[in-house]
Amino acid sequence: MNLFSTVLAQTTFDVSQGATVGQTGSALNEFTIPGLISFAVTAIIIVAGLIFFFMLIIGGLRWILSGGDKAQTESARSQITAALIGLVIIFSAWAIVTLVENVFGFNVLNLTLPALNS
Repeated sequence: MNLFSTVLAQTTFDVSQGATVGQTGSALNEFTIPGLISFAVTAIIIVAGLIFFFMLIIGGLRWILSGGDKAQTESARSQITAALIGLVIIFSAWAIVTLVENVFGFNVLNLTLPALNS
């Protein structure tokens, strides 16, 4: 049974523990500080990537619609350059996060902190 759940990427749950359909073994509704940090990092990378992508598209449209005006063309070119630099920074940040995960085994996008023993 474990092979099929692994192959089909399904989660398993223990019915003897009183779980209902749709629940997994972990509490998905609990907010933790590591979970919030992981969500924030992922959201920032995605939102920033989308912003720079749309800046690139808008800069391209401004260049096309400039009508040969030197000032508007230069402004559109600087917006495209800034958007490309932003995309490079975002992809570099993602690459660094992936590198840290692979080299050190510390996954920033799925952050788990060890429990404190008192």
